[in-house]
This record gives sequence, structure tokens and C-alpha cells, in this order.
Amino acid sequence: MKPGLENASHVLQRDFIEHHLEDALQLVEKMPARDIANVLSQHAITITKPLWERLSPDIGMQVIEIFPLEQAITVLRALDPTRVVAILSMRDVAIREKYLEQLPEDEANELRAILAYPRDCAGALMDPRVLLFRAETTVREALARIRALGRRRMRMLFIVDADSHLMGKVDIQDLAMESASTRLEEIQTPVQAMVNAVAPRHEVVEILERYRLTDLPVVDTDERLIGVVRYSNLVAAAEDVASVAMQTMVGVSKDERALSKVSFAVRKRLPWLQINLLTAFLAAAVVGLFEDTIAKYTALAILLPVVAGQSGNTGAQALAVTMRGLALREIRARQWPRIVFKEMATGFWNGIAIAATTSLGVWVWSQSIGLAAVIAVSMVLSMVIAGIFGAAIPLVLTAIKQDPAQSSSIVLTTVTDVAGFFSFLGIATAFSAML
Repeated sequence: MKPGLENASHVLQRDFIEHHLEDALQLVEKMPARDIANVLSQHAITITKPLWERLSPDIGMQVIEIFPLEQAITVLRALDPTRVVAILSMRDVAIREKYLEQLPEDEANELRAILAYPRDCAGALMDPRVLLFRAETTVREALARIRALGRRRMRMLFIVDADSHLMGKVDIQDLAMESASTRLEEIQTPVQAMVNAVAPRHEVVEILERYRLTDLPVVDTDERLIGVVRYSNLVAAAEDVASVAMQTMVGVSKDERALSKVSFAVRKRLPWLQINLLTAFLAAAVVGLFEDTIAKYTALAILLPVVAGQSGNTGAQALAVTMRGLALREIRARQWPRIVFKEMATGFWNGIAIAATTSLGVWVWSQSIGLAAVIAVSMVLSMVIAGIFGAAIPLVLTAIKQDPAQSSSIVLTTVTDVAGFFSFLGIATAFSAML
């Protein structure tokens, strides 16, 4: 082609992309990946970015791999992070890292954070390698894409608009029964349910079971389809998450198994048992400080577990809520004043309610107004302290780059026991004349 004609063709392509984006998108997605790469490489990313933003991720990844590395990085840096994640998610970790390593560190870390959803949410449970199809796509074109990618275990095709918003679905069996020229919009059915990527696992399970689904679409904050949770994968993930959480919360390594070597089990467990022993002595020492008071008023020994128990429950509730917030990225460690104040206030008002019930029961039992007043005040104080530390422990662990679930229950139990014992016995000693 002559230079003048080449220039004219170039201008026509650019005009077509800029002013007829939807038509350009439909045309491009029907082309082989190498032809798409050839067309897109002729224009600056400022021109082709709208097309890239709407291109199906699997096609986009094929084009990225054809581009020279430098050109591919230019494209990835220009796109929205969620779109980059959708494209890179079409390949395994090794290939993704090949491109992430070429990006500036802050940009790469941002993308890794999006790719690494919290362990117990829909984003972590989904398969991101989902194929997106347009309503105008024919059965012939859809089957060709499926065959080209070698997808064998597909049950459902998902239909999206130009912005990747979910429009409908097509059962793979229905696809096989239709004529080659049939458009997907003619055979699509409504999507029963979808879930946000940061939704907790229990919500995913609830939706899957409520609608009896085998595949659940996952969308981002802009409601764009980014993956699918498969029921079989969810079951396996749920078992793994439950076992890991159960172990780490009590000071057992997540790597230990039932048939692990004794030496490995001892090495991983013993440090936390020693720490637990130390904290138990600390709690015992607090009780020892008030030995004379307990000897004089034996009722205090009977009521001590009541205060400690409520304090422990309050701390555990604050701990669970804070850890969930951190896992789902609803909160950050830098928000600690607001989080701690909220749990402190919650502990105070719950403490008031529990103190009223407890003091009434103690008065009926002991006929001592002084004892009832002491346990009421100590109940409020200990529950406030427990709320503060229940929120603070995971926030501190997160701030120092540690797993907030790691042995948090051991630390919290110690804090709440000490707080409960000290507040109850300390107040009883200070106001012993009332007992």
C-alpha cells in the first residue's frame, strides 16, 4: 500500500474507534488476536484506551502477549487497575508476575492487593478466568472462542454489555442445541443472583444454596463481572479456611497437619504454650494481690468468674468484628481511634445493661447492696477495657505487618482476665467497708 493510502487507512481506523466505539468493539472481537494487535499497535493508547477498557479480558490478554513487552506495559499502565486485573487474571501467577515486575513498585503493589483478595471473601474464592460474551455474538463465534481457549468444564456463558455489566447467561447445553447463526441475546436468560467481590464467604454460601446455583457471578464495586465462584471450589476452600483459622487462633501453625512429625508440632506449639503459661501467671499474680480481700469476703471468689467471663465475651466480639473489617478491607489500621472508640462505647452501654442484671441477681443472692454495687461498677469497667483491647489487638498486629489472627485469642484472654480480676477485686478492696 502506498504511503498516502496507508495514512488514509490509519486516519479512518482512528476515526472509527473514536466515533463508533461500539461498532469497532464488535468488529475487533471477531478478528484473530494477531490482527487485533496489529490494528491497536498503530494508534497511541490515548486513542485505543476506550476500546481496551471494553475488550473482553481473555482477548485483551492474548493481544498483550503478542505485543512487545515495553508496549504491553504502556497499555497496562494506562488502563484502570480493575481492568488490568481482569486481563492479567486470565493467566497464572508466573505470567502475571512477568508483567507486574515491569511496573513501578507502587502500581504493582496496588494490583497485587486487588489480585490477593482477603482469604474468606468471594474475590478469593472465585475463578477470575471467566469468558465475557456480547449479546450480538453468534453461537458459532462463541464456540470458536471456547474451543480456542480449550475450556472443557464450562457450564454457563455470561453475557455483558460494553462496560462488562452483567446482562444475562446462556447454559452451555442450550448453546450446543442452537444453530450457528443464532445470537446469544436470543437465548440468554436472566441472572438469578450475583455477589460483590468483597462479600464474606457465608453470604456466598447463602446465595448459592438459596438459588441452588453451581456457578455464582462475582462483580466489582462498579458491578462489572470479574469472575465466578464455583460451588465445588467453595466447599474445598471453606474446609481449608476453617481449619487454618481454628489452628492459628489457638497458637497452632497453619502448616501443621494431623500426621505431622512430633518434633515439628512441638517446635510450633511450645513457644505459644510458654507464652500462655506466662500470661496465666500474670493473671494469677493479679488475684494474689488481693488475697486478703478474698479471704475476708469469700463471695468475691464465687463471683470472680462471672466478671471475667463477660469481659472475655465482650473482647471476643470486638476482636471478631475488627478482624472481619480488616479482612474485607472495610477498615485500615490508621482508623484505630474511631474503631477503638466505637468498641469502647459498645462495651460501656452493654456493660450498663449487663451490670443492671448482674447486680440485681447478686443482691437477691447476697442481700448486700455494697457487693451488688461493686460488681456493677467492675462489670462496666472490665467490659469497656475488653472492648478496647479486642479492637486494638488485631489493629496493632496489622500495623506491625503480622497476621491479626495469629494467636490473638491467647493474648485477648489474658488481657480480659487481668482486666476482669483487677477491676472487680480492686474496686472491692477500695470499697470494702460497703461489703
